[in-house]
Amino acid sequence: MRVRPCSRYRIQKQNCKTFAAILVLLLISSLTQAQDIIQSKQYPQGYFRYPLDLAPTTAGSFGELRPNHFHSGLDFKTMQRTGYPVHAVADGYVSRLRIQFGGFGQALYITHPNGYTSVYGHIQSFTPEVFKYIREYQYKNQTFEADIAVPPGTFKVLKGDVVAISGNEGASAGPHVHFELRDTATEETINPQLFGLTIPDDVPPTITAIGVYHLNGNPFSEKTPKEFLGVTGAAGNYHLTVPKVLQLSGNTGFGIAVTDQNSASHNHNGVYSIELKLDGRTVYTFAVERFAFDQTHAVNAYTDYPTFLTSRRMIQKCFIMPGSRISLYPQSINRGIIAFNDNEVHDVEFLCKDVAGNISTVKVKVQSSAVAANQPPAPPTGKMMYYNDLGEFTTDRLKVLIPVGNLYDNLDFQYASLAAKPGAYSVTHRLHNRFTPIHDSYEVWIKPDISLGKYTDKAVIVSEAAGSIGGEYINGFVKADAKTFGDFYVKVDTVPPIITPINIHNGSSMKGISAIRLRMSDNLSGIKSYNGKIDGKWVLVERSYKTKILSYNFTNDIAPGKHTFEFTVVDAKNNSSTFTAEFTR
Repeated sequence: MRVRPCSRYRIQKQNCKTFAAILVLLLISSLTQAQDIIQSKQYPQGYFRYPLDLAPTTAGSFGELRPNHFHSGLDFKTMQRTGYPVHAVADGYVSRLRIQFGGFGQALYITHPNGYTSVYGHIQSFTPEVFKYIREYQYKNQTFEADIAVPPGTFKVLKGDVVAISGNEGASAGPHVHFELRDTATEETINPQLFGLTIPDDVPPTITAIGVYHLNGNPFSEKTPKEFLGVTGAAGNYHLTVPKVLQLSGNTGFGIAVTDQNSASHNHNGVYSIELKLDGRTVYTFAVERFAFDQTHAVNAYTDYPTFLTSRRMIQKCFIMPGSRISLYPQSINRGIIAFNDNEVHDVEFLCKDVAGNISTVKVKVQSSAVAANQPPAPPTGKMMYYNDLGEFTTDRLKVLIPVGNLYDNLDFQYASLAAKPGAYSVTHRLHNRFTPIHDSYEVWIKPDISLGKYTDKAVIVSEAAGSIGGEYINGFVKADAKTFGDFYVKVDTVPPIITPINIHNGSSMKGISAIRLRMSDNLSGIKSYNGKIDGKWVLVERSYKTKILSYNFTNDIAPGKHTFEFTVVDAKNNSSTFTAEFTR
């Protein structure tokens, strides 16, 4: 595969001289930016180029806070259009190709000889050679979704080669290229701007509020007493909207509401680092240098999760939950929790910095008091579970097993049995509440209160908030893995999926029509698989995340004449539906 820089690859030619001038300006900018960014190591400078021949501007920053995850790369804008050449950022070889419903949609991975791998997501199309390789894999394995490990040497690339065309595929909110640089050995994703792929930025972060959490020896929860204080200011200097000295006593945590912008975009992104200082001494540091993907759900431990659920307000906690293991905390003293018990006045300072080194600060005075410092923790009212131990709760009709590593703090677990929902085969089991996040998943075992009879293989556990979470009948119980707390009960799924043809029916003429289009849906357990066939031979039916439309695009293999199209859908409980139609071509 060899397409040189600025060649015509399904798009008009780009101006290389203009791009070279942009690179010179950005290099000068990167050399003059602040050099005191918090990072554990230095990364190669000048080795990687930008993936697009456009002035770099981003819609999303590395480590930015997203629902249930930290953003893992830079989202390079493409001027609200698709169709721009995407370039290899350095020499290497294509090592992975991915096609998925949602996520990146279509993605390409290039492994480089210096120990890093670049990732390009939401792309519209590949080079003809790569496209052919993917299609052969899909037909050989009879699958639309594909995660292909490509042998080294199959597709070698040079720095600047056009490897794809930008798009809007998968779970994207608009046209852009999602770009990552990963450590090839560990697969940790690393902030691309630390490699010199900088974005013009002379705008300091914007601080809108600080939070105060009165912990006093209790685990953090939705019941933690807290207060939010408005902040105002400009040019990086902020202060309380209503000036006052905070009266605090006992173990206290702080939080902050802060966003960042760069000079090339109006998007509100995440900051690079936050430091909390007490009397000039740093007691807590957060920095988005790099992280592993199995850590990304810990964003729910980093933020004030209950406040986010109730108000969508993103408060970044400046203290660390004891069960949160993520590399974005390079330093802390007592996990950032401060004990105010000496009757002295203290200076508390938040220092927020973007990756370009622009700084915003807010300072507050705290009058420390020993009055309430020695209050004992509140006694538990439920079953205590500990973040560093297996969590178990059992009744004669319920078992809950929470593996070590899934709680971020000790939990006063609450349980209630509620009336059965219509059509349910069990009462509703209320497992704590939605305000306590789970890092990965835990086991829920429910014993039906009504005999399942012949429907044991159709049983699922239903989450009131998320729908079916699957289920397997084992020794009288239905067992499933849950990712949140909430209300759960048993139902059975005997209803097959629904297939809705869009532009085909029995006897259709498909002459001059480029594709067969359909929709599918399921009432409970969810779609497990689907397959399309023409004249008994498997054909590729693609599935759009945005439109939810399934499409078979006609190829030259379908000769003129009469044919039979067959489409079968199977849900997670093996209920199936088939649509069949004869058509002429």
